[in-house]
Amino acid sequence: MGLRRRMTLMAVIVAATPLVLAGCTTERRPAPRPVVEPVAPSPELTLMPADLSRDVPLSAEVVPRVRGGTISAVRLVDDQGAPVRVEPREDGSAWVPTTPLRPQRTYTVEVTATGDAGGTTTRTTTFTTMATSNKPQVTSTLYFADKRTYGTAMPVTIGFDPPIDRAARADVQRRLFVTTNPPQPGVWSWVDDGSQVYYRAPDFWRPGTTISVRAGLEGLPIGRNHIGDVDRTATSRIGRQVALEVDNATKQMRVRRDGKLIRTIPVSLGKRSTPTSSGKMVIMEKHQNTTFDTRGEPNGGYVVHVKDAQRLTWGGEFIHGAPWSVSDQGHRNVSHGCTNISPANADWLMTVTQIGDLVTVTGTEVRLESGNGWTPWNASWGQFVKGSALPVPADLRPARASASPPPAVAAGTPTPDPSASSG
Repeated sequence: MGLRRRMTLMAVIVAATPLVLAGCTTERRPAPRPVVEPVAPSPELTLMPADLSRDVPLSAEVVPRVRGGTISAVRLVDDQGAPVRVEPREDGSAWVPTTPLRPQRTYTVEVTATGDAGGTTTRTTTFTTMATSNKPQVTSTLYFADKRTYGTAMPVTIGFDPPIDRAARADVQRRLFVTTNPPQPGVWSWVDDGSQVYYRAPDFWRPGTTISVRAGLEGLPIGRNHIGDVDRTATSRIGRQVALEVDNATKQMRVRRDGKLIRTIPVSLGKRSTPTSSGKMVIMEKHQNTTFDTRGEPNGGYVVHVKDAQRLTWGGEFIHGAPWSVSDQGHRNVSHGCTNISPANADWLMTVTQIGDLVTVTGTEVRLESGNGWTPWNASWGQFVKGSALPVPADLRPARASASPPPAVAAGTPTPDPSASSG
């Protein structure tokens, strides 16, 4: 009995051992946790004009402010659902409608910003424009016509009546746009009295360049008492390079085309009592026939009909045919300030020059008054950029200030008057 009992107990123990081993293979492990993808942060975005704004100027722009991202889409529609095209400023500070907004209309802007990590934010604002203003308008004149061919010295010139006060010039300048193809960026520079503003690049335009201009002034508040008149636009191209060099010492004009001398012309300039101005001028107008009426002017009092006249200054200096002084041309000065040449040379020169060609006069008794005509080339680049009402881009700042010629930012009469001529 004892032996059988021991054998039975051993059998029970042996039989139980596989159960213990089998129990280890059924141990449960913790379930895996779900993977949570990180959410990309959305950029912060605010818009101007503010939502539900009223009496917004017709010159309003869409001004988004974004933190943590960049603007990826801007959409502007009017209250009829029609889209209004907008273009970004070069620095991305605002989106500018390409045409002026209409009075007492409601517009809706939708702007989307994309974050640096990929998230997006969309904001919408609705605003209503002001009624037609009863403030007096500033009359603007764009001396850059559409679909023309100009010389390589052609500045973009805008005249203002009344002149623009210094405090308002930055606001006006922000609404003046120029694009060039191929790119040749420049700077705006004001005359001292605010009657004109010029745009030019550091060097002359390259032949073949296309220049597009927009003076987007319609509805722009200008100071406290005035408002801009209309939007003005033009696109034209730059033609061949032509330059005229007039030397009082030799009484000769050298005509160069693309740098090559093509003709030398005898001239008679202004006599001592009515001298011709020395300086860098630009051909402003060309007339096959015109009349100089100087009655009531100092040293004037005459009326004369001339042919082939090309204006150089607001004050009335022209290059023109002068059959009465042919014997003096190349020898002595007898004019009232104009550059006299023979009728045959004047007729030929009209076929060669373009509005916008550079004319340089040297050696006379007086210097060209800055602003008397289109005179931005009568200044060094360092002097010219000082006339800007806005900061000059870093890549257009002169390396150092230049001490020579005086700035092209002085008063000038912005309206040409063919009768105001020296003859």
